[in-house]
Amino acid sequence: MSSHWVFKRLAGFGDRPALIWQGRTFSYRILCEKAVQQLDALKGAGIGAGQVLAMSGDYSPNTCALFIAAIVNRNIIVPLTAATSDAHGRFKEIAQVSAQVEFDEQDQPRLATLHRRETAHPLLRQIAANEAAGLILFTSGSTGAGKAVLLDLDRLLTRFKQPRPALRTLVFLQLDHIGGINTMLHVLCNGGTLVTAHGRTVDAVCAAIDAEGVELLPTTPTFLRMMLIADAARRYSLRSLTMVTYGTEPMPDSTLAAVRQAMPWVRLKQTYGLSELGILPSRSETTDSTWIRLGSDGFNVRVVDGVLWIKSPTAMLGYLNAPSPFIEDGWFNTQDAVEIRGDYLRILGRKTEFINVGGEKVHPAEVENVLLTMSNIRDATVFGRPNPMTGQVVCARVTLQRHEDAGILKQRLRAFCKDRLQPYKIPVAVEVTGEDQHSYRFKKLRSSAGLSLRS
Repeated sequence: MSSHWVFKRLAGFGDRPALIWQGRTFSYRILCEKAVQQLDALKGAGIGAGQVLAMSGDYSPNTCALFIAAIVNRNIIVPLTAATSDAHGRFKEIAQVSAQVEFDEQDQPRLATLHRRETAHPLLRQIAANEAAGLILFTSGSTGAGKAVLLDLDRLLTRFKQPRPALRTLVFLQLDHIGGINTMLHVLCNGGTLVTAHGRTVDAVCAAIDAEGVELLPTTPTFLRMMLIADAARRYSLRSLTMVTYGTEPMPDSTLAAVRQAMPWVRLKQTYGLSELGILPSRSETTDSTWIRLGSDGFNVRVVDGVLWIKSPTAMLGYLNAPSPFIEDGWFNTQDAVEIRGDYLRILGRKTEFINVGGEKVHPAEVENVLLTMSNIRDATVFGRPNPMTGQVVCARVTLQRHEDAGILKQRLRAFCKDRLQPYKIPVAVEVTGEDQHSYRFKKLRSSAGLSLRS
């Protein structure tokens, strides 16, 4: 184990705090000792290089240690979380998992060796032949059935060889998300401290920031809005924060402005990445701007017909359950529509989510940005519904801060939008809901499936 550069890097940090979990601090020395124990357990169970290993847990000491051990052991790692438990059987079948380790609430591991078989998929065989560690992530399936993304983990790790500042960072995005993996590896490879919260509620996250002096919070626009609604900056001391990064979905200008006002001492930075490509180097134009510059470090960016294309040195080898989406020279169509201003881009949202009203394109995020500035609107999701005359019409699903008559709300909403949106962009159908409008990854759900809209 000591010959792998990641292990040597971590071991060199000695007694520096690596992880704060359930209020207890674990040093890099202890984390490395646990990694050695996990490696011995894998080898003792006959789990060798090239085998696919599923691991179920969060950012506990033993979970992080197993991840390190699996890198050294050159396994292909499949991170699983409780939120997707209903799909674990299907995930493991697609990934051709050989063994699984589950961690309970006390961080105790349980190793299960599954039905042994030859690794059949050619991409999995390619990883094994390259003597590299691998990573399989399942997409959320926002544009269809979720896909199994196979990444060369050794290739991903090269981004972390160059030392960067070490920060106390709250791990918010989960272990089955490319952003969560990126956060964990970045923090550990630079000698920072991973801080876990007791849950991913506003109170749990902010209490952890307050108690542990967290400096960096990587999160999503949806969760930042939840913090604003909960008045978190007043109820907790968040002064230790020096930076908040956000990604996974477009940031509403109104939300960004409100976060800036609530926490003026914090630097805000937009990030961009995909499971298929990894996390790109990014630079926000200013801390209060949704314009972003992408690229460098081998990443290339171009815009074709208003859609973002990327060529990435950390790109996946391919999908395990779908054809390769790359064109011949390695470019990937992100399906994200963008605006261009000089060297900067503004992400408008998935092209597939745009609403076509009589030939006019409506960006859901644009309409949501207006609705979120209305009084009594806690959250808003905009999407299209088929219409025989115009092809589609704009619909909105809103969550209120307090009860309001549906008829009055609809009249008020239309009057509010009249001077702020073109007529075809104004929602013609509005539903009030008390349910969450985001996924477990705190990303807005725009699917209209199952909605019973009132006109």
